[in-house]
Amino acid sequence: MANKGQIGVTTENIFPVIKQFLYSDHEIFLRELVANAVDATQKMKALAASGDCKEELGDLQVHIELDEKEKTLKIIDNGIGMTEEEVDKYINQIAFSSAGEFLEKYKDQIGNIIGHFGLGFYSAFMVAKKVTIETLSWKEGAKAVKWSCDGSPAYEMEECGKADRGTTITLFLDDDSKEYAEKSRIEGLLNKYCKFMPVPIVFGKEQEWKDGKYVDTDKDKVINSVEPLWTKAPSELKDEDYKNFYRTLFPMNEEPLFWIHLNVDYPFNLTGILYFPKLKDRVAVERNKISLYCNQMFVTDHVDNIVPDFMTLLHGVIDSPDIPLNVSRSYLQSDASVKKISTYITKKVADRLESIFKEERAQLEEKWDNLKLFIEYGMLSDEKFCERALKFALLKNTNGKYFSFEEYEKAVADAQTDKDKKKVYLYATKPQDQYAFIQAAKNKGYDVLLMDCELDSHYVNLLEQKLTDTRFARVDSDAVENLIPKEDKIKPEMKEDERYDLENLFKAVLPEGNDYYVVGENLGETSAPILITQNEFMRRYREMSALGGGMNFYGSMPESYNITVNMENPLVQKIWGAKQADVKPQAELPAEAPESASEEEKTKAREAREAVRKAHRADVQAFANGNELLHQIVDLALLGSGMLKGKPLADFIARSYSLLK
Repeated sequence: MANKGQIGVTTENIFPVIKQFLYSDHEIFLRELVANAVDATQKMKALAASGDCKEELGDLQVHIELDEKEKTLKIIDNGIGMTEEEVDKYINQIAFSSAGEFLEKYKDQIGNIIGHFGLGFYSAFMVAKKVTIETLSWKEGAKAVKWSCDGSPAYEMEECGKADRGTTITLFLDDDSKEYAEKSRIEGLLNKYCKFMPVPIVFGKEQEWKDGKYVDTDKDKVINSVEPLWTKAPSELKDEDYKNFYRTLFPMNEEPLFWIHLNVDYPFNLTGILYFPKLKDRVAVERNKISLYCNQMFVTDHVDNIVPDFMTLLHGVIDSPDIPLNVSRSYLQSDASVKKISTYITKKVADRLESIFKEERAQLEEKWDNLKLFIEYGMLSDEKFCERALKFALLKNTNGKYFSFEEYEKAVADAQTDKDKKKVYLYATKPQDQYAFIQAAKNKGYDVLLMDCELDSHYVNLLEQKLTDTRFARVDSDAVENLIPKEDKIKPEMKEDERYDLENLFKAVLPEGNDYYVVGENLGETSAPILITQNEFMRRYREMSALGGGMNFYGSMPESYNITVNMENPLVQKIWGAKQADVKPQAELPAEAPESASEEEKTKAREAREAVRKAHRADVQAFANGNELLHQIVDLALLGSGMLKGKPLADFIARSYSLLK
């Protein structure tokens, strides 16, 4: 006779809650049910190992059977099964899991009981309109029990004719969940969630090619690997084993640079393998390529809360039963264990990189271009990693030679220490575009670093804080004579009105829309007449702002350029001399209004002074606009800086041909 009753829950109807809120993804129902079946099987092995169970274990596989026509899905195991009392306790009383007490009793025989909460079974009602359980306990004298429920708190439980030990769960799928009645869908879910579970999982039959098509054979198809690579001791494995496993995880990816095998059992349990991927495009970095497992069961590929942010650039697997999960195992809870695990992983990664630096320096240099983004990101975002990385991070110069920070300081200290006793590290970001500046620096005996990573504007800022008495300067940020000043420079002797004329002379022929700071310098007769540069500070902070560096106000400012006019250059002297001859000196400015004057009188005085300036400025600009030599040297400087485009470029070419006639 059937035993009818109400499931023991504290809410009127738990099933709508389960279906809509408890689990974020309906598809994980299969993971939860297979995990329960694996638990039951593992418990059976533990009983046999302890000697509590003397009977033959038989087929210790989990079978998944799908009837696409009837829209039923079965999960079958030959595990420990349940008695009627256990069904009542563990199924009818929601959220009372048997895993905890079983694990305590058999902790010496088993280390991977998955279930934690006792709610996994009820995820079946997210996709099923009815669920039945047929189960027979391993205990001597136990009777088989059938339990059924149609998604309401009411259930029926009665004896049944099941003869084999274990449990069969049958899901009668809802009409709105018919996608789970498709073989390809179930196969995909098993491959996603269960491909590394510790018990063989069988779904369908192996196939062979026959008569122009694939047909089933008699051999069961086991969809998982019960001993994935991370469960094995590193001493047992070869490089090829790690590479093959990476190809299993990421079949479309290039071979990894290298890897780290995680294996710790105190003060927490953690295993896994992390790979350093080869980055084809540093802008389009792949994230969420680390999968989190709990006792070989897939949980999530979002491990943001377990590993530091920069390590989400790595690929691989982390497996730990000590990472606390919420009831759906879909999101991580924040607690001290997670922080310890994060610290451990950071340390292991730093240890591995440092060992490569010390023992396989050539390999590190060979792979540095692919590693650089990861290292810089780590140093910028994690203080402890930064401290370690200062020992193994490399600097690469424009000749392709690599240095540690300590090596580079010694290499450039003599030639590149300025008058203030600061070492100046010159760098280029685009060697082709900055070729002339790089060559000028090399001709002075300076070395130039290559800093072409997307994070370098932030990175050089960090290094200026970490390296003692050191500053960075982009090689095109000033005249080479000014990049590493050895002594105070002698400025050209110019009166205030001459400096004013110089500024207006050059601004008249420079492109509109930018801010220009014109200054006269003595750079020698053979140096270029004009140098167009960007202030190191302003340019760097604009770049940092563009990358979200928290300085967005710099990004909203117009581009600014320093226009350094070499007053000792013969061409500049010729233009300046012509200006002095053709443009009358500015007339004497009217006197300023006294403090006692009215506001109206002060305004009139200011306007009169500005009218004189404006008239003189117009004379200077008229001279500038008509001076082809001035246009030519300015356009040459703009061309060298990549700033001459469109009509101005066409005008420059036409003028050049004209001057060559």
